[in-house]
Amino acid sequence: MRLLVRDRMLGIGDDYWIEDDQGRKVFLVDGKAMRLRETFELKDMQGRVLIDIHAKMLSLRDTMVIEREGEPLARVKRKRLSLLRNHYRVELADGSTVLDVSGKILDREFAIEYDGELLADISRRWFRVRETYGLQVVREDADPALLLAVAVCVIRLAEKEREGDDD
Repeated sequence: MRLLVRDRMLGIGDDYWIEDDQGRKVFLVDGKAMRLRETFELKDMQGRVLIDIHAKMLSLRDTMVIEREGEPLARVKRKRLSLLRNHYRVELADGSTVLDVSGKILDREFAIEYDGELLADISRRWFRVRETYGLQVVREDADPALLLAVAVCVIRLAEKEREGDDD
């Protein structure tokens, strides 16, 4: 499965569709404005909320939380003690599953892996439009909504870190 994502995805208050490689609308991103913290909802075609994404309010390191039906699904943060600045860790709620995200996050060229196996590849190389990138889900049994949420989180965390460096 390959999804087409527009970079404006990270705008609070923006609503827009994510399409598949056939141009069909698959997910609606609903950026929630007027909230105390950054909040996004990922909805299906019928408007059902599949995933909630929000920044964790109180934490030592910037962290984003992914929830499904009000229950924690994953926590995303920059990997500690990594020589690579663009290396993130995704801890799933089961406590034992950890996804690894690394690559050029701000350039939209990175991978999501589990135990060394590629789950999803995020890239701009498939598109001519600069503000567009693709998320290709490699494993058939992978959860596309979760992988999309992970991509959103690491991009937002990397951008917040870059904004902090500019100060």
